[in-house]
Parts: sequence; C-alpha cells; structure tokens
Amino acid sequence: MKHLARKRFGQHFLSDAGIIDAIVQAINPQPGQPVVEIGPGLAALTQPLVERLGHLTVIELDRDLAKRLRSHPQLTVIESDVLNVDFSAIEIAPAVLESGAKTGSGKLRVVGNLPYNISTPILFHLLDHVDRIEDQHFMLQKEVIDRMVAAPDSSDFSRLSVMLQWRYAMEDVLFVPPECFDPPPRVNSAVVRMVPLEQPPVLDIALFSEMVQVAFSQRRKLLRHTLGAWLEQKGFTGQFDAQRRAQEVPVEEYVALVQAIKT
Repeated sequence: MKHLARKRFGQHFLSDAGIIDAIVQAINPQPGQPVVEIGPGLAALTQPLVERLGHLTVIELDRDLAKRLRSHPQLTVIESDVLNVDFSAIEIAPAVLESGAKTGSGKLRVVGNLPYNISTPILFHLLDHVDRIEDQHFMLQKEVIDRMVAAPDSSDFSRLSVMLQWRYAMEDVLFVPPECFDPPPRVNSAVVRMVPLEQPPVLDIALFSEMVQVAFSQRRKLLRHTLGAWLEQKGFTGQFDAQRRAQEVPVEEYVALVQAIKT
C-alpha cells in the first residue's frame, strides 16, 4: 500500500535518483561509521546509505513508516519525535562495533531530510548535543540554509547565523528543486554540511543565546536601543559600538562580547 504524505509531519519524500546519489556522495559514508538518519520516510536515502555503511540508526515519528523500517535487518529504528531524542545517549549499534571499523571517540554522523516546519528547533536541539557529533548533512529549505551560512552585513544574516556559526563550519553543498520530491514542496531546498569546530570558543551558551536574541529582536533599530540597554543591565563596562544594527556585527565580536560580561 502506498504511503500518503502527512502534512502534520511535514512529509515531502525525496524521489529523484540523481539528487539522492549526489547527497550520498556529499555525505561520503564509510563502512562501519556510526550514522543516524533523521526522518528516513520511504527510505530513499536510507537504502543507499545502509548499503555503504552496513548498519544505520534511523529516527522516525510516523508509526506506519517506523513499522516498515523495522522489517529491514540492517536498521535500528528509534520511533520518536527527534526533539525528544537524547543524541548524547544514543549507543553505537553492536553491528557497527562488530564490523571492526574504527569508531574513534564514538561520535555520530547525523543526516536527514528535516521536516521544514520544525527544522530550526531540530538544529538548536542538536546544538545541545554537538560534543557527540562528528558532522551533519541536512536537506532544508533553501532560505533557511541561506541564513545559516550568511555573512555579516547581509540581509540573510540573522540570529540563526550567529547561533550556528559560533560552533560550526557550514557549507551549502547542493541545490534541490521542488520537483525532486513527492509531493513537491512550495519552496526550493538545499543540502548543508555542518562540521563542529574542533576548538570552539568557551562561553556561557545560555547567556550567549539571550544576548543574540536581544540583539536581533528589533533588527531594523540600532543596537543602542536593544543590546545597549541589555549590556547596561549586565554591568558591562567595556567598549562596544552600539551605533550599528545587529546584522552588521560579526560572529566573533558577539562571542568576544559575551565572554567579556562578568556573570
């Protein structure tokens, strides 16, 4: 029986063989690597991945799809909302360990065609578990990826840009048009590569998140109207040019600013 895409899960199933192959090439999976796929759906990407890996862990919320996936002998299926999954606690499957592959520090590679309606919450959820992750390759709405990789002083530079760029090196690796899906979404898509920085800056992530949110809360206004007041409340006595808008401040300057705040 054909599975009908469910709007509440944001399901758009990848169906273009050429694009699927290009995504697999971008991921470059190696036998025995511990890989987790978010939202495998009808297994369009899952099958070529598992053929190269030998075993794959998948996270699927849709009960019917999870049932189908469990019949595959090379898959470990986690039936759950991905936002409820503790990636730091995911165990490397025995089949991967028995393969004799070098799993290094036990870090995971995470891939997936993310539901566009909750893609940003998923990215922030994974940020909480970034120390366990080797790299990430995701299909997302193109305009979201544009914001993720945007440079300062551009219209796409946003809170999302800052909150991810302080921790990841990111690259837009592949454009994917709507006709590559069934049903086709109303937006263009793309694939992003996210590699956690080996030596990220040390900072208070909760305070950093609060600061960036305040900075971009009224992005058309100068920062003296928003972030300036916030800095005063935090007792900041250093130098900071608040005669700029939020999108004009580089990521490194936001990082240095939060590091200079005495908590």
